[in-house]
Amino acid sequence: MLPDNIGTSDRERRLVTEAHPKTIRFAGARLSRHRHVCAFFNGDEGVFEVLGPFIRDGFQCDHRAVHLVGADKRDAHIARLRCEGIDTEASQLSGQLEIRSTADEYLQGGRFDRERMVEAFTALASGNRDGKYPLSRIVCDMDWAAEAPDHLQDLIEFESQVNDLWSKHDDVVICVYDLAKFGGDMIVDILRTHPLAVIGGILRENPFYIPPAQFLAESRERRSGKEEQSAAAE
Repeated sequence: MLPDNIGTSDRERRLVTEAHPKTIRFAGARLSRHRHVCAFFNGDEGVFEVLGPFIRDGFQCDHRAVHLVGADKRDAHIARLRCEGIDTEASQLSGQLEIRSTADEYLQGGRFDRERMVEAFTALASGNRDGKYPLSRIVCDMDWAAEAPDHLQDLIEFESQVNDLWSKHDDVVICVYDLAKFGGDMIVDILRTHPLAVIGGILRENPFYIPPAQFLAESRERRSGKEEQSAAAE
């Protein structure tokens, strides 16, 4: 479950904390300084009602679209994009749209490698492209993580670490999580590693976010404690 006070109006703060030359609207608000978002949904309900306008606007702005989806969702995802009026064949041929498999991206060789993933997302960042598109709008379906519990701690540390990368670029990264597939502790850690969150279809600045250096230090301590407990139990 989400913390009870995450969506209360008296705790919401202004999303636009400083002027930004490439302001983007998403889920009822404007993205500015922070652009790494965790979006919580219950199953597929409401997902494209929120993502659809954001994706469509990206094509109208001539932004690059990179979508990481499960292999079993690819056909349905393409169908939804077409319903949004996007010519998926032409945009894939031009390079504006890339649809990649989450298994291929996150679990090469069957394992999650944090450093490899940082390199992979660095390659996606707009500042490292040929200049054809001003920025990338990246949407990541995170269902794969619920099916790979052994990788969850590495994933959550990556989600924190990658904030340092995205702070240097204009790209927008939306990580889509199904609330029904993750436990409460994991959801809390997801919140702690994303400066912005979509809850109930509305984008909010996330008061539970912790900067990477602090979060990773705490995570290392937790790992060390678990290893000591495991060793003592043997």
